[in-house]
Amino acid sequence: MTTQSPIGPTDAAAPADAFAHAAPDAAGAAQGPVAPNAVTAPDAADAAENPDLAATADTSRRSPRLRRLLVTFAPANLGLFLLWGAVPGILLPLQIEGLDPSDKAANLAVVTTIGAFVAMLAQPLAGTLSDRTRSRYGPRASWIVGGTLCGGLALLGLAAANTLVQIAVAWTIVQIAYNFVQGPLSAVLPDRVPTARRGTFSAVVGFAAMLGALGGQVAATGFADHVGAGYVTFAGIALVTLALFVALNPDRDNRAAPRRPFSARALLRSYYFDPRRHPDFAWAFLGRLLLYLGYFVVLNYQLYVLQDYVGLGDDAVDFIPVLGAVMLVTTLIATAIGGPLSDRIGRRKPLIYLAAVICALGLIGPWVTPTTTGMLLFAAIGGFGFGFFQSVDTALVSEVLPAQEDFAKDLGVVNIAATLPQVLAPAAAGAVVVVLGYAALFPVGIVLLLLGGLAVAPIKSVR
Repeated sequence: MTTQSPIGPTDAAAPADAFAHAAPDAAGAAQGPVAPNAVTAPDAADAAENPDLAATADTSRRSPRLRRLLVTFAPANLGLFLLWGAVPGILLPLQIEGLDPSDKAANLAVVTTIGAFVAMLAQPLAGTLSDRTRSRYGPRASWIVGGTLCGGLALLGLAAANTLVQIAVAWTIVQIAYNFVQGPLSAVLPDRVPTARRGTFSAVVGFAAMLGALGGQVAATGFADHVGAGYVTFAGIALVTLALFVALNPDRDNRAAPRRPFSARALLRSYYFDPRRHPDFAWAFLGRLLLYLGYFVVLNYQLYVLQDYVGLGDDAVDFIPVLGAVMLVTTLIATAIGGPLSDRIGRRKPLIYLAAVICALGLIGPWVTPTTTGMLLFAAIGGFGFGFFQSVDTALVSEVLPAQEDFAKDLGVVNIAATLPQVLAPAAAGAVVVVLGYAALFPVGIVLLLLGGLAVAPIKSVR
């Protein structure tokens, strides 16, 4: 699984109503400290432009609409990330192993690499189509429901697959479908949540994503002898949680909004933004890219680090769940702290700096002490720093998006900064190890992490 950023790791086909309205011929300042229950000037300005924000302009926790959105947003993300944890982490490898145990590693690598590449392309496209959708159900709901239904059908196809080609095709469709869910779902944050509450929402989403990713893997082990039943179960959970979210938080009718035709140029622009016109967004993209690469250059190579650098050999496999449990606990704690804290003090960038430093400190442990203790320090301290970064960075990114009409597309683009490092990290780590040895991984990671933190310094529209 590639851990996608909560906003912020897909749809093979969306409902006819949504796509028809997306088609060309369809009709139609820097933020200072924030008082906990105040509506800031940026919130008021956003609300004037965005009817969804106007409906939730009261940033108080007493706002029924905002409270309902928060309470249902968490399960929606949990249901989606349970699937992301269970399927690529446990069920898909078991299914591929059952086909050909001797070549399971190579076969899994082929299937997951194709899936990761497709996911990276699908989410910006999903955002572009969602942003252009004009429907009585709004720009997001139709894609969330349609992607969930198509993804569930693709999982049924995956359960029935009995050749590697069939598995690869079905998994690719699953990736497309659920990324078409995740892109529009991520856009709910800038669409409907006032600026002063985005840190809290980001923390909740990050918490749900982390809990879902690990919880999905743990729950999926219970389907080791019935992989097909596992696919059906997790598809059902995602369907229920996402359908409830859409039903309880109806999107606004946007059929009267200006029409934006879809063209080949618009398709290409799904994967591009002009850094000269939107420098703050460019710096946020670069910061996320560097920090993720610095973290995953070690995390995605941890099995070999444990085997050869620490010297555990075959026992390394048994130690990875221990590291995972420690990392989960500290990441969840940090996620719960970072977002709300950034809301309370009305600042994002200083907390990004702090998160990068904490992550870097986590890499010092195994660099200085190539032991299990050193790796536990990496899991605990690095996990805390990464969770802290995710919850604050999600809020920061939501405030530097280039244009309201392209929220979902831009979120899809910035999520490439989260998925691409996870694809590149193993190759980059391998090159470092071959040339300089295992010990060099840690200073390389530290430098990347610190550069990632400093990259947000030039951002002017967010403090």
